[in-house]
Amino acid sequence: MKWILFFGALIAPSICGREKFYGDQVFRINVRNEDEIGKLNDLVNSDNFKLNLWKSSSTSDLPVDVLVPSVSLQPVKFFLQSQGLDYSVTIEDLQALLDEEDEEMQHNKEQERSNNNFNYGAYHSLEAIYREMDSIAGDFPDLASRVKIGHSFENRPMYVLKFSTGKGSRRPAIWLNAGIHSREWISQATAMWTARKIVSDYGKDPAVTSILEKMDIYLLPVANPDGYVYTHTQNRLWRKTRSLHPGSSCIGVDANRNWNASFAGGGASNNPCSEVYHGPHANSEVEVKSVVDFIQEHGNFKCFIDLHSYSQLLMYPYAYTDKKARDADELDKVAKRAAGALASLSGTHYHVGSICSTVYKASGSSTDWAYENGIKYAFTFELRDTGHYGFLLPANQIIPTAKETWLGLKTIMEYARDHLY
Repeated sequence: MKWILFFGALIAPSICGREKFYGDQVFRINVRNEDEIGKLNDLVNSDNFKLNLWKSSSTSDLPVDVLVPSVSLQPVKFFLQSQGLDYSVTIEDLQALLDEEDEEMQHNKEQERSNNNFNYGAYHSLEAIYREMDSIAGDFPDLASRVKIGHSFENRPMYVLKFSTGKGSRRPAIWLNAGIHSREWISQATAMWTARKIVSDYGKDPAVTSILEKMDIYLLPVANPDGYVYTHTQNRLWRKTRSLHPGSSCIGVDANRNWNASFAGGGASNNPCSEVYHGPHANSEVEVKSVVDFIQEHGNFKCFIDLHSYSQLLMYPYAYTDKKARDADELDKVAKRAAGALASLSGTHYHVGSICSTVYKASGSSTDWAYENGIKYAFTFELRDTGHYGFLLPANQIIPTAKETWLGLKTIMEYARDHLY
């Protein structure tokens, strides 16, 4: 710990307020035992280095990915080497990847302006996503509608696409959630491709057709609109909401620690400056409360799926405890079947298990809330990749990711259709 304080004192003043990432690197750190996990936690939790945790793990089975600012590279390397911690560099220059992503987006924007088509193989602004949601509803008025379920802290509308072939508001339903962590752009992009796939395949794919004959699907492609806009305009790696907190200059809440499922327990922080800050109380974030209120008022959701990135995992409750969920055996069977279907397209391997046993303990998560509120088929996907690009998955992987994810989603939805309760 004294090494951390010594080296941190040398660099701390110089990196405040920076939103460019010139020379910053992502380290993959392998821990082999509890002692090494403890040393790594000391490093990551130190304010001196301004490290940003990309992928964490509470076990020695999975590596940890950490974004290291350029000014911290040498002291962090020294600490890791002095403590005997094994590491490698997975991203050599973060800003170079961000520059490539920006160029790709600008090129796509110009192309879309000239041909007036939404390119599902590109990343988009919130406004472009909302326009395309309108287009889908307009192109398929008998199947799709855009529904406003609330607004964000900064008063942006929150829209879902409702896919339905039946009359009435309380048919058995599926909720597809994406983008709760704003920097996970592949989740929003996959959700939009999925929306178009649903309307395109209805009446052609017997599975999609039969699902929609019995159930409605609600798809929320951007669960954290303010954060998503901020990733486009200020800081590509922003994770949280953008809410303000009296008495703190730090902004935002981890919206996936804000649900009323063992709120403020393990795996969440009461520090407003933390990336996993749980917020002042459960459902304090209007983005979370809007979803909670909608689902509870509807009262007949049977399936809840939350799309995240990255790591290639398919998980089920619980996140807040290592206690086995009542339906764990059935959920594991469904998840393994879905992971098999997903892998059948390109061979992409997904690890399956409960959230707590697979990655780490996390209280206040969406999936645990759904499960504890009677939505039996509750799952979390962590999409591509396993860390080569991390949150900066190139746009040319959007459609391959979405296509394979669709096979997994469809498998789960078919199972829910056949096992209504």
